[in-house]
Amino acid sequence: MNKNYLRETEDKEETPAESALASEEENHTLLPLINSAFPPGRCLETIRAIRDEHERGVAMGEYYYFSGQPEEAAKAMEPYLTSTDIVLGLSACLVYAYANLATDKIHLARHALSEMEKTFADVNKDEKSQPELRAMSAFVSTTAAVLLHLPLKNESAFSAENRMLLPEGLRFFSCYVQAHYAYLQGDYGRSIGIVETSLSFMPKLYPIPAIYLRLVAVMDYMSLKNTEKAKEQMLKAWELARPDGLIEAFGEHHGLLGGVLEATLKKDCPKEFRRIISITYSFSAGWRKVHNLDTGHDVADNLTTTEFAIAMLAARGWTNQEIGDHMGIRPNTVKWYISIILDKLDAEGRDDLAKYMLR
Repeated sequence: MNKNYLRETEDKEETPAESALASEEENHTLLPLINSAFPPGRCLETIRAIRDEHERGVAMGEYYYFSGQPEEAAKAMEPYLTSTDIVLGLSACLVYAYANLATDKIHLARHALSEMEKTFADVNKDEKSQPELRAMSAFVSTTAAVLLHLPLKNESAFSAENRMLLPEGLRFFSCYVQAHYAYLQGDYGRSIGIVETSLSFMPKLYPIPAIYLRLVAVMDYMSLKNTEKAKEQMLKAWELARPDGLIEAFGEHHGLLGGVLEATLKKDCPKEFRRIISITYSFSAGWRKVHNLDTGHDVADNLTTTEFAIAMLAARGWTNQEIGDHMGIRPNTVKWYISIILDKLDAEGRDDLAKYMLR
């Protein structure tokens, strides 16, 4: 990545060609597709309309990722990993890291994550780095850590000052990251407040941030046992995602959604549901290999998606009747599932489940 990009300006006089190149680099947008506003169903059309070929290439890589095509996403991002433009490099590294989690190329995912941290350190070490670049590097570093449920080294990306330095669409995705972090702290009311405020102040529809915001609201409402609100948020997220096939987020969050996917989409959208479950298995396997090793946690990796959803609810104190009512199965069937779960995890009882669940 180009270290000169860290500087506000250089003392030397630039040639017209150098000035033009610097101007072109400084106009690049971090994660241009996340930052794009468009009506549902117009995602690819929006990407094709991006004038800058490099931003268009990065946006296409984002599309591949968010539509559940991780191999294509990784290929699309590879040319930008060593870009002299830090903004393009940061965009590529974040998507590349998550795409390689889903394809079980953990060493590549880890390398991309370490490059993001190195860039963040370099940017903050240099006193002359641009405030906007500091905000972008903090955003990428924080996003990577929160979504992997890793310890957060700093919360600078959550500051109002830093958020206002981001492009508008990324501000709303940053709100999702903050809401997700509040959820992880068990502060569900605050998390819902962040979601509702963000959605009410969104001046135009940014579909990807809106999908992610609504999914974290599902997580919050399920934690509060408000299943009707959780289903409502799920269906609104699905309404945004389905026209463009942006289903990756549902697979990423499956373990935290407490069976709401099964309760809302399994019957009416069986084909899409099967794809989401396939994404869940591939993404979760890679996610655990980073999360479990880095944190020392034992998040279960041998349960089916249905078993995991039931185990999450049981670990939160839901009764067999409550789980059955929510997931549309008989209480005795829930009991049968829990016996299988306990056997697979070699757990002594329901009270022992929490240590194997997502936190």
